[in-house]
Amino acid sequence: MTPLDPAALARMQLQRDKAATRKFPGLFEHKLERMSASPLAFLRGAAPLFYEILKSRPELGKGPAGKGWLTGDMHLENFGAYRPDPHSFPGGRSGDTPDATFDLNDFDDAVVGPFYFDVLRLATSLILGGRELGADGVRTIGLCEKLLEAHGKGLSGRFPVGPPPAPVAALVRQVSQRPQIELLDARTKGHGDGRRFTLGDRYKKLEGAIVRGVQSAFSAYVASLPAVDRDVGADHFEVIDAARRVAGTGSLGSVRIAVLTQGKGGHDGQWVFDLKEQGVPSAALLVGTPRMDPALRVVTAARACLAHPPRMLGTTHLSRIPLFGRRIAPQEDKLDLTRVAHEDLEPLTTCLGSLLGRAHRRGAAMLPKKPWTDGERAQLVDHAITLAGLHEAVYLALCKEMGR
Repeated sequence: MTPLDPAALARMQLQRDKAATRKFPGLFEHKLERMSASPLAFLRGAAPLFYEILKSRPELGKGPAGKGWLTGDMHLENFGAYRPDPHSFPGGRSGDTPDATFDLNDFDDAVVGPFYFDVLRLATSLILGGRELGADGVRTIGLCEKLLEAHGKGLSGRFPVGPPPAPVAALVRQVSQRPQIELLDARTKGHGDGRRFTLGDRYKKLEGAIVRGVQSAFSAYVASLPAVDRDVGADHFEVIDAARRVAGTGSLGSVRIAVLTQGKGGHDGQWVFDLKEQGVPSAALLVGTPRMDPALRVVTAARACLAHPPRMLGTTHLSRIPLFGRRIAPQEDKLDLTRVAHEDLEPLTTCLGSLLGRAHRRGAAMLPKKPWTDGERAQLVDHAITLAGLHEAVYLALCKEMGR
């Protein structure tokens, strides 16, 4: 067993984040503020560290069979509501399909590898987030067991078809009623005959070199969309404004561009798009670097794993930087885990495990020949406990370094 020094890992994480954010003033401090909020927030922003620990402690990286597309950065907050692509439904058209659905929502770190990695990371996040959810240690471990049981049923195709848990149903109802103007008002302000991004903490002015490449990069993104999405008309994609977007935790420092277009026209009909830099996935340390274009990798994984992926997923490049593009809809939102009622924790955990299992089944390259055994699941929980302890130790060491 290889000993790990939490203080050394914390310093390594600080160096990595400083290097990743060096081009953008104030972003390093912003990322540290987000990561120091809690051990779960730290896990969210330090996906490469998770796989570095598995490489240093290979016994933790060994688990039951099954291989295919992973999200790679699986954790409790990588599920959410979004507007699904109507064309993913048989005969689907806008107006005939749900306004919102709830599923996995982040494939930036997607890669083909052992399903075990995703499940282990999700269980680790559940243990780290247990106190935020209002669960003591005994309850949290019980929730982990329910999570793994539900994943197994989803992976085997034996998942129940029934109503979603109360927090998910409430979120989907809430976002389904959210109008486009609410999304626009939160991100833009009136400017002459149209809107412009509101510059501040979330949106920054683009640097000159990026400004010059935005139009051609966005045009290439539009060209990458399925014909059915482009058929709405070229005028819908006419660029009105663009800004640098500051969002997420682990991806802070990457090139991220928000684009405002004509959309359906008028002051309240404009569309917002997100173009996000993609690179080498964190799990590549263990499974190897994919040969696929990084942005295409993200689109391919999302379409493989989700029955109903989000609308307008596409790819482009800015100079040589691969960008994953999508349209941002008002139906996007995450669960507020701190407000989940105690009695809803088990059904919610079961739902998340089932969704991950179903995604793995859809994107499988090799399904396990038999279900994971009770012993294999128990060992996975043991490994998650160890990883949660290591991440909490590194988190506290990072907080100590920040206080110096």
